[in-house]
Amino acid sequence: MARQPGFFDIDERLKRLSDLGDQLEAYAGAVDFEIFRSDLESALKYSDGAKGGRPPFDPVLMMKILVIQAQNNLSDERAEFLISDRLSFMRFLGLGLHDKVPDAKTIWAFRERLIKAGAIEGLFKRFDEALRDAGYIAMSGQLVDSTLVAAPKQRNTDDEKRQIRDGRTADQIWPENPSKARQKDTSARWTVQFGKARLREDGKPMADIAIPSFGYKAHTSIDRKYRLIRRWDVTDAAAHDGRMLRRGLLDSSNTASGVWADSAYRSRKNEAFMERHGFISHVHRRKPKGKPMPAHIRRGNATRSKHRAPIEHVFAVQKQAMGLTIRTIGIARAKAKIGIANIAYNIRRLVQIQKAEGA
Repeated sequence: MARQPGFFDIDERLKRLSDLGDQLEAYAGAVDFEIFRSDLESALKYSDGAKGGRPPFDPVLMMKILVIQAQNNLSDERAEFLISDRLSFMRFLGLGLHDKVPDAKTIWAFRERLIKAGAIEGLFKRFDEALRDAGYIAMSGQLVDSTLVAAPKQRNTDDEKRQIRDGRTADQIWPENPSKARQKDTSARWTVQFGKARLREDGKPMADIAIPSFGYKAHTSIDRKYRLIRRWDVTDAAAHDGRMLRRGLLDSSNTASGVWADSAYRSRKNEAFMERHGFISHVHRRKPKGKPMPAHIRRGNATRSKHRAPIEHVFAVQKQAMGLTIRTIGIARAKAKIGIANIAYNIRRLVQIQKAEGA
């Protein structure tokens, strides 16, 4: 005979989730999401309701939904379903079983308003300020690198590719087929990853088996002490890593001036830039062209790699645990997706830091 539902059944189930380790409950305990309210209200510019109509959902609640999506790699439709289905999601959002859940269209519209207002970078900076105010000041130097983020592949003719390279928009390239134009991403680019290819006997990559990739590139800088993301940017996948070093990736407020990065960031311009701004370069040195790598340079690069390795962990968490990928069209939406993923990563990392401090 089935037991009748009890008055405290939901509370007991939530307590059980807490005992099992509800990650979202840890997020809520580590971060006061109210810090985002002023920035959200300024970007959204909702009406005061004087003309009537259904009031919008609370912007902080919607911000939390974006964090849930980034943390679990959820589409808008899947997010709507799981928020209605999971008690842990409801508790994190402050919703009860009787409350209305934002539908997929509402989530999409909220994110689009933030993108059009250019608010994602401001939200990231707001959280970074909160981290610094809490004592997590960037120090001990910084680690810089980039990673490719896949986007839906585009199959275009040679003429269409030429027009894309010339900077023409999708509407200009396919004026007679607007439905096709809406599905074409003219911001993403193809690139080739030689680092994952086998090497020939002379040590050079075999271009015939190099891996082609299509999408965007997330450029990231973290501090060495706390390993939190401090600076970031997004470009197409074909952009050269080294050029981004001089475009805001370095944090001048870091209490140590060392910069660790791989050999893609070594150039005369970058070395001069770092010296001019007081940064100490720990960038990997390249192998002399046509000559074997000198032993002392190889040892120096190995030492630098030990310090640079933690930034690879950031990308591993985002792309494997969080499933970071691009499903949208255009660099503005891609930048928003990666920016929210960076906020979600920093929240996740903050929970780990606080747990270690408590231990």
